[in-house]
Amino acid sequence: MQRIGLIAGNGRFPFLVAEQIKKNGDQVVVLAIKEETDPAIEKIADTIHWLNLGQLQKLIDLLHAEKANTVIMSGQVKHVQIFKDLSLDWRAIKLMGALINKKTDTILGRIADELAKEGITLLPSHTYLTDLMADKGIMAGIKPSKTELADIEFGFRIAKEIARLDIGQTVVVKDRSIVAVESVEGTNECIKRAAGLAGDNVIAIKVAKPNQDWRFDVPVIGMDTITLLSETHSRLIAVEAGATLMLDKQNMIEQAKAMSVTIVGV
Repeated sequence: MQRIGLIAGNGRFPFLVAEQIKKNGDQVVVLAIKEETDPAIEKIADTIHWLNLGQLQKLIDLLHAEKANTVIMSGQVKHVQIFKDLSLDWRAIKLMGALINKKTDTILGRIADELAKEGITLLPSHTYLTDLMADKGIMAGIKPSKTELADIEFGFRIAKEIARLDIGQTVVVKDRSIVAVESVEGTNECIKRAAGLAGDNVIAIKVAKPNQDWRFDVPVIGMDTITLLSETHSRLIAVEAGATLMLDKQNMIEQAKAMSVTIVGV
């Protein structure tokens, strides 16, 4: 039996990882972020420690003390947190001062490097959840029309390019026009903005980065995204098959069918 560290952000993702670690017969040591993590995860964790963002040395010390030399990051930490007045410890200050930019991949990549220096292995965040990755083809709803397929093809190319530039991983399209591009606000806010600008029947497209580092920032959609699509009369979302994590996948598919939302893996 291993002790697996879980650096938990917000949302459902960390709960699913913790549950699967325990089903695998291992123990889960949760490193919970005070600004982000749902306190309910305490019910699943074998051990839990609460940290503020910026306490990098404390995180490393706790992993050593818990003898957790393997760790997973899961759940979003809102990128806008970097603009807040965080209390950084000496190791975080040194790390942030050495960054060439403050893109998500740059920050998390350096954190991964710091963990590696300490003999701590960071696993791909979907290691325990591979069965929740998106399938190819229509997973829910009706077959897209020729016009919708043309929008998906058009938007997929654009989404891949903005993902390559680490701007975001979602675009929203209507009539082969880019209505909205995701940035730090996240997928759902991008969809809301697009619906406000272009009205009904916009199409959301979410992809992985061309050189996705699976240790963090795996593309994710959840139940709230499907509900939002229904509420904004945005009938279709296309996600990259084999590269997008669908939280509570089967329930999401059933919910999409009930709400007349189409989910397509491309």
